[in-house]
Amino acid sequence: MTGCVFCKIVKKAIPAEIVYEDADFLAFLDTNPRSPGHCQIIPKRHFRWVWDLPNAGEFFEVAKKVAQAIQKAFNQPSVWSRIMGDEIHHAHIWIFPHAETAGDKNDLLGNAEKIRGSLSK
Repeated sequence: MTGCVFCKIVKKAIPAEIVYEDADFLAFLDTNPRSPGHCQIIPKRHFRWVWDLPNAGEFFEVAKKVAQAIQKAFNQPSVWSRIMGDEIHHAHIWIFPHAETAGDKNDLLGNAEKIRGSLSK
């Protein structure tokens, strides 16, 4: 979709701290994080709503994988999620640790490295 910021991130036209990527999905740090490690998980193909995805189960498996990596990376059992779609019209899931998680929420590079390191374990 022309003009969609998330589609531009998928095409690497806009920089993002990507923590996970496969053939169908992408997870990257939110640039206005609620807490350290706040990620957006999106399908690479443009869908307006999460419920429009033909492979929604796979989408949630990726969300689970990223959430578990955040748990490890920040030693935080409380990881929250929200299914969004109002601000950016591209299906996405927020995954973020409890707001009181230790660390600098604005250290996007450092937080991305922690999550990527936890994904590979």
